[in-house]
Amino acid sequence: MSSTTYTVTGMTCGHCAASVKSEIGKIDGVTGVEVDLDSGAVRVESAAALSDDAVLAAVDEAGYEVAR
Repeated sequence: MSSTTYTVTGMTCGHCAASVKSEIGKIDGVTGVEVDLDSGAVRVESAAALSDDAVLAAVDEAGYEVAR
């Protein structure tokens, strides 16, 4: 089991969080996604380590960016 936390910018409401959660949840191997709107933290749990590029692409697809 692997867990990584990303900071996503631009999320302001529950719909934003749901969009990010949905897109990341489509990545093979993802077992859970938790979003904290206040901090922008997105915790991704997976069966094995995920490619950061896959997560960045999913966040981009949802219309947001990962802070670097």
